[in-house]
This record gives sequence, C-alpha cells and structure tokens, in this order.
Amino acid sequence: MKKPITIATRPSPLALAQTNYVRAALCQAHGLAGDDIVLYEIITKGDKILDKPLADIGGKGLFTEELNRALCEGDADIAVHSLKDLPTQNEAGLTIAAIPPRADPYDMLISKNKDLAAIKKAGVIGTASLRRQAQILHHRPAINIVPLRGNIGTRLHKLENDNTLDAIILAAAGLERLATLSLPPSLHMTRLCPAVLLPAAGQGALALQCRHDDTDILALCAPLICGDTTDCVTAERAALAGLDGSCRTPIAAFAQIKADTLYLQVRLLAKDGSEMIDDTISGARREARGLGAELAARLRKAAPHLIQKI
Repeated sequence: MKKPITIATRPSPLALAQTNYVRAALCQAHGLAGDDIVLYEIITKGDKILDKPLADIGGKGLFTEELNRALCEGDADIAVHSLKDLPTQNEAGLTIAAIPPRADPYDMLISKNKDLAAIKKAGVIGTASLRRQAQILHHRPAINIVPLRGNIGTRLHKLENDNTLDAIILAAAGLERLATLSLPPSLHMTRLCPAVLLPAAGQGALALQCRHDDTDILALCAPLICGDTTDCVTAERAALAGLDGSCRTPIAAFAQIKADTLYLQVRLLAKDGSEMIDDTISGARREARGLGAELAARLRKAAPHLIQKI
C-alpha cells in the first residue's frame, strides 16, 4: 500500500483550517482521495507559552521550529505555515515548495465602538504585535496597548467579556478562513486602511515547506504556486531580512503588482510610535528580491536607530 502524504500542522483552529485548505487543493490538483493525505498535529513553543510577548520568548520561528523538525527527521512530508510566522531564512535542508494565492492581507479592528476614531482617548486595545502597537500609537498616542495572545476565538471571547478592553486587532485572512466574520451584535469590525496599519510581510499568505531534495513533494506542491503572491512576498521578506526583521522591531511591508510592475511599501517605527519612516519603491517584478533589499538599505541608512538587533 502506498504511504500517505503527511502534512505537519499546528492544532489551532486556524492552522487546521489552513492545512485542510491545502490538503483539499492538493487532492483537487492531483485527483487524490482525502485519506491519501494525513495531518500530523504538533504543538509548538508558541502555542504553549501564552503569557509572554513573542519577542521575549524567541520571536520568529516560535510557531515553526517543531514542524520543521518533523520535516528534517522524516516524520512529515510537508509543513503548512502562516508565511508571516516563518523566518526569512530557510532552515538547513528545507525549502518553500509553494506559496498559494494570498488571502486578504489587511488587519481588522474588532471593537465595541464603530471604528478606531470612536474609541475614547485613553481606550484600551489588545494586541501582541509590536507592528500593530507602534502604528496604532503613531496615530493615537494616548491609546493604551495591552498584550493579548491566544487563538482567534479566545481573543474574541476576551473582548466581548472584558469591560476594560475596547478593541482587538486581528488579521482579516484568519477571520475569513475561520468564517468568523459574523460577530456578536455587541462587536463591530472595521478594515484598517494601510495608511493607518500597513500589513506584516507575508500577511495573508501561506507557505508549504518541505525537504529541499524531495523532488516528488516539490512536484506535488507545484500546482499550488501563485506567481503574483510569490513575487510580492519575496519583495516583502527581502526587505524584512535587510532590516534584521524580528519580533523586536516594528516593521511593516506590503507589495502589489500592477501590469507586471511591483510596488513595495515598507514602514519602520519606534515601539511607542513616536517615530515612523515610510518609503516605497517600484520596478520589474522579476527584480522582487532586489527591490526589497534596496528599500531596506535605504530605510536602514535613514533610521539605523530604529532597528533592534535580535
């Protein structure tokens, strides 16, 4: 009997939804039955430690290390990651086999008020993201940011039942993938425009990782590759790498392609939002990596003091 393909995934509802999307897409692309692909659920360090900010317990890689170990040790054939959680450098022996079409890349404000402007001057917003914290504080310096981690359901429950909390910020893609866009009547959802909150590099995109020499799995994943998404996130991640991007530095990066021209915007901030530098670059999409590196170099030169070393 042919051995099933094994996909490593975190056990959170969102991770499982993402992995099941990938499994269904692979089955459709290759005419496979559902039991030809099995899931291997792995609890990561990021899932276990919920009472500390990500930057304090290791930053990038907290949600991927154990899954990648399963790949390296042969316990899994593919790992499905949220691309924004994946370090910009592949672990030795691994590669990204496919990046499917990106979902909504933006952030959503889930609030007891109608929008960000309606939150009182010293209101309280929950987020564990320095990128979100810094950008919100840049626009609303008097807002209080409190750390909030956990899965989407946990955070929504906390907002609904905690009288001290006015709003939380979640990725639109995660809300869509969990079909939780229908909120309780007491909560309101507002898409935050990029002028206020530019996305994280890779936000809304998934990455299928595998062993770099596994030609069968690379071929299996190939039909899921989205060229536009791959070029955009390549530019974003190149900028992130050029700025020593970790969870210790508030960095936002977002690229779009129009008529084969890639437009990249990158934002670098102080943690308290008191300083922000924003720059853009455009060029041929085939130069995505170079465009990201060039823009990172410009920002690094303009504001070296904003870059926190890992």
